[in-house]
Amino acid sequence: MADEAWKQGTIVWYTLRGLNQSLDREVTKIEPVYAPRKTAENTAPSQPAPVKTSAEKTLWIHLVDGARFKVDAVDETAGGAWYHRGTISVFVDRERIARIERDEPASAPSGFRGRDWSSGNSHIDHLIKSNADRMRLDPYLVFLVIEQESHFRIRALSPKGAQGLMQLMPGTARRLGVKRPFEAADNIQGGTKYLRELMDMFGGQVNLVLASYNAGEGAVLKYGRNVPPYRETREYVKKIGKRYGLSGRQPQDDNNGPRR
Repeated sequence: MADEAWKQGTIVWYTLRGLNQSLDREVTKIEPVYAPRKTAENTAPSQPAPVKTSAEKTLWIHLVDGARFKVDAVDETAGGAWYHRGTISVFVDRERIARIERDEPASAPSGFRGRDWSSGNSHIDHLIKSNADRMRLDPYLVFLVIEQESHFRIRALSPKGAQGLMQLMPGTARRLGVKRPFEAADNIQGGTKYLRELMDMFGGQVNLVLASYNAGEGAVLKYGRNVPPYRETREYVKKIGKRYGLSGRQPQDDNNGPRR
């Protein structure tokens, strides 16, 4: 019995005691075992079969922080919703969802055409796209990092001092030349520059880039260029990575570890 299971293409992945693994044999059925529901996003109920929407509709999930993104199909439950995007299926808790909309193509919000995500702020969307293009990054990855880091709150400040949309620590911001970390343009410019540095350092391995963004590149190097065994970092990589479409085995957590 697994804690969680999902399909990515023809491969079935499952989580057992915090460890992600894949099955190398054919799976005929994934059957849920019902128990009292936990609130954490990563303990979602077993995945129901995708519900296809009309090809003539555009399906958007709006989060409570103002972000929204397009999906291929969605299946709502009492506790939240499974959304399906390409070969990826992800569960989102009900409290994170503001609404789910199905729009005719002609009535999709202006500026959304050719893009399947939005922060809910056209200026921030433009900054994400332009800086991602300049730094040769996927804008959707930058969008996911900001959504996870600050929920698009420009003046976000963490208890450990991380600042702004991309939650830059003061020392990192100074090194990147960011003088106004609570200005969206400066913060995103610095954050995407940092992501580019990490991409170059770790050969484009997104899981290591995300781990470094959360815990610092020193921690990743300390553990042999692997995701450090910090619970916070493992959850960070898992949450963003699953939405982005990453897959692969991650070792078990053993401690929380410091924020970079």
